[in-house]
Amino acid sequence: MPRSLWNGTISVGVIAVPVKLYTAVETRTVRFREVHLEDGAKIEHRRFCSKEGEEVPYDDVVKGHETSKGRYVVLEKDEIAAAAGDPAHVIDVESFVETTAIDPVFYAKTYYLGAGAKGGDAYRLLHDALERTGRAGLGRFTFHNREYLAAIRPLDGVLGLHTMRFADEVVAGKEVELSKPSKGPAKKEVEMAGRLVGSLEESFSPGRYKDRYRKAVLDMIERKAAGKKPKEETPDLMAALEASLGGGK
Repeated sequence: MPRSLWNGTISVGVIAVPVKLYTAVETRTVRFREVHLEDGAKIEHRRFCSKEGEEVPYDDVVKGHETSKGRYVVLEKDEIAAAAGDPAHVIDVESFVETTAIDPVFYAKTYYLGAGAKGGDAYRLLHDALERTGRAGLGRFTFHNREYLAAIRPLDGVLGLHTMRFADEVVAGKEVELSKPSKGPAKKEVEMAGRLVGSLEESFSPGRYKDRYRKAVLDMIERKAAGKKPKEETPDLMAALEASLGGGK
């Protein structure tokens, strides 16, 4: 059982639902450390003052925002904490929207919400109501010293919470530069493309998609650790193309 990251309450009008926050994802990225090529020792990064050229103790380092080149406004820890929002452990639900109306681009990070102490009945009531209506609750809460907008929805049999990006953080698609086509696609071309999409249609199965890059890196690390040469694989692009076309017929 994972350890809860945050304990609090979902507030919906006069209803209070005690909950615990758990991580819903686990990053499996292969991590590397910087090491010295000659002796394999770990590289350390130290804090130096760019003006004095001397190392600065950690306690003398503060957070500053650059307002113009070389000019910084320094904020104290309590000032930053004050800007984070209400420190009370409450997820204040402001409204409910159709889950399908939220574009996935607005979802940032996903968590699970478990039932808190003596909150099982209220938790199940909220979960079932959201599941039956196809709605998500939108609210705000303070986590890790900053305020987040969050969406609460049924997820894999429990309540899920997504921290969300604000509208001004999302780049509009119309801002992407695209060359204008000389003419629109012909009806026959659209029909053929539709048939190709249809021929490759299937139900989404997350377990089918593996991280091939991670596996290749781990295999390479294992072989080098054992004193073996890494495998050299040259993909046959023509064979891959023919296989793709064959699968799309």
